[in-house]
Amino acid sequence: MQSLVAVDWGTSSLRGARLDSTGAVLEERAFARGILTVTQGGFPAVFEECFGDWMKPAGSLCLIAGMAGSQQGWMQAPYCPCPAGFEEVASQLSWVEAGRIAIVPGLSCMHGEVPDVMRGEETQVLGALQLLNLQEGLLVLPGTHSKWVQVSGGRMENFSTFMTGEFYALLRKQSILARSLPEADGDFDRPAFEQGVSLALRGSSLLSTAFSARTLSLFGRMDSAALPSYLSGLVVGEELRTQPLVPGADLVLIGSDTLTQRYEDALALRGISARRVGMQASWHGLWKLAQTLDTREP
Repeated sequence: MQSLVAVDWGTSSLRGARLDSTGAVLEERAFARGILTVTQGGFPAVFEECFGDWMKPAGSLCLIAGMAGSQQGWMQAPYCPCPAGFEEVASQLSWVEAGRIAIVPGLSCMHGEVPDVMRGEETQVLGALQLLNLQEGLLVLPGTHSKWVQVSGGRMENFSTFMTGEFYALLRKQSILARSLPEADGDFDRPAFEQGVSLALRGSSLLSTAFSARTLSLFGRMDSAALPSYLSGLVVGEELRTQPLVPGADLVLIGSDTLTQRYEDALALRGISARRVGMQASWHGLWKLAQTLDTREP
């Protein structure tokens, strides 16, 4: 393999990077071409338009992570069951073009009788393990559907999903709370966010604490401009409240600077320290997977 085209194809966005043989990023691209914008049968054309020139050199390999492997994506890639590390994930790639373009499988695990799944986050976790030289730990990926991943011996043992970002959007736009909140989120208000986190950590359920976003407004206890940050604190705090974390514990946050900084601030209120890894974790994970697999026998 002379070069790797690493792609993260999500629901609403498409990102790609061209990596050299050492894993260094030579170039990055981003497009508003998430899988929901692609018509049936249109994936090859979109891929060629966005990354075709990167694939021209002989020996080029492309690995694609994310929702491109879902039922609505380019090709459905079966879930790889936990526990799983580089070897297990690399062995279950779904090849669009043998030896040239492959889709990384998602991960699945069981909570009793209930399954849980992820697509794309597994690649970020694998990349973060490489970046931080970790074999053990708790890795958290904030987002629309936050993931909490337990890693042992360099393998993802299990994980849990929290619909934190989606609940925020529903409460923000489609609940009675929307009438108290401003049209736009505006600037982030850290004190209001931390007030929301603190109330959630002391509370028993978001079903109860969420209504405070309305009553604080009704009684003039909080300016409406601060309410989006406060509501964000409530839902993030609810996510953290459910975690059996002990003071002094160390975990890794993976994602955008905005989200991981917000979670780092919230975790500090529980006495938990955190290290942060940016979106480059995806490229490192895909590069390591490329080193793991044998492209001659896809």
